[in-house]
Amino acid sequence: MMQFSVYKEHYKETIRLGVPIMLGQLGIIVVGFADNIMVGHHSTAELAAASFVNNFFNLVFIAGMGFSYGLTPIIGGLFAQKKYVRAGETLKNSLCINFIVGVLLSLCMLILLLNIRILKQPEELMPYIVPYYILQLISILFAMLFNSFKQFSDGTTDTVTPMCVMLGANVLNIIGNYLLIYGKFGCPELGLTGAGISTLASRILTFGVFCLLFAKHSRYKPYLEGFRKGTVNHTNIGNLVRLGLPVGFQMGVETGSFSLSVIMMGWLGSTALAAHQVLGVITTLGFMVYYGIAAAVTIRVSSFRGWNDWPAIRHASFAGLHLVMGTAIVVVLLIGVFRNNMGYIITPEKEVVELVALLAWSAILYQVGDGLQILFANALRGISDVKYMAYMAFFCHFGLALPIGYLCGFTFGWGAIGIWCGFPVSLTVLGLLLWRRFNRLTIKN
Repeated sequence: MMQFSVYKEHYKETIRLGVPIMLGQLGIIVVGFADNIMVGHHSTAELAAASFVNNFFNLVFIAGMGFSYGLTPIIGGLFAQKKYVRAGETLKNSLCINFIVGVLLSLCMLILLLNIRILKQPEELMPYIVPYYILQLISILFAMLFNSFKQFSDGTTDTVTPMCVMLGANVLNIIGNYLLIYGKFGCPELGLTGAGISTLASRILTFGVFCLLFAKHSRYKPYLEGFRKGTVNHTNIGNLVRLGLPVGFQMGVETGSFSLSVIMMGWLGSTALAAHQVLGVITTLGFMVYYGIAAAVTIRVSSFRGWNDWPAIRHASFAGLHLVMGTAIVVVLLIGVFRNNMGYIITPEKEVVELVALLAWSAILYQVGDGLQILFANALRGISDVKYMAYMAFFCHFGLALPIGYLCGFTFGWGAIGIWCGFPVSLTVLGLLLWRRFNRLTIKN
């Protein structure tokens, strides 16, 4: 009973902050879900092309989002100490560095596009891959700039505004998909390219709306003076890079292991590639719930760190862990019950659906490890301890997930399920390592 009374308030606050983050992120996934349903029913070849392109750009967008996460603990600490002018100046610096990172990521993806054929994907997919790839490439800058506003708002404990902006844009994205993929109400039937146009428009919209809100909404008025008069300086940029780069790297290598697995899936053919995409979209729904809880933990931990309240840091983090593990159990049960039929949500192809059901066993095995690693990665981020997680993420994803996947998939000849065998091992080991790191640092303090 005493334990529950200690955690009760932390549960409530974590849910209050986490649900809007969760809904905003789930909105993104729902759009991806709708994209895949619409594209999958338009043609299986376009679904396979979307799988190939999206997995590379997921790496870019998630790594970019991770880099912007360096802003949240800084803003959380300044907000807790009521240093609103400095918070506004820090946002200005974040927009500057995120713009630079966005340009660099765009250049990297442009180089990949110019050499796309060396990845040896099925030739019949190329007419779908190239235009969709270009549209995703254009949207990187707008996504990076929006990330600055979102993480700033989260750091000030306003998680509702980003949610509303994202959900509104997502609704328009789905409508645009319907019109442009199938050519409804006089619009041209563009298939996968239509989905790309709609996604680009929604990302431009989210950034534009947040610019307007920041300039006009009374909630952001205390920060405007610092934003207008503050300078872009080495100290702020250095802090953002110091915190953001390891987090971006950590999230990038995790996504990278999935993205490189896509290349291996492509070696097995379009069916394996489509199945990878279908299950990836479905399991990401669970991940985004974990992420919503974990991001709320970062906000709370960064505030308690500003007050140097270490017992509260531990209580807030373990309250988040309880919520994540409860969610993981629900996700495991849902995948287990619906694994044989859930592929039909996205594609009518029986062969793809059967492969999705097989790969689902691997997804079931890594849910607890995935929840564990995202929770403690965010708890460590809240106390500004980010380098260790980056090193361990590289070791687990590139030293365990990919070699095990290749060994099981090709050396042992297990095919698609073999490629997915590395994920349960890598995510669980990473989760345990980050848990151990968090315990050591917080107990010491």
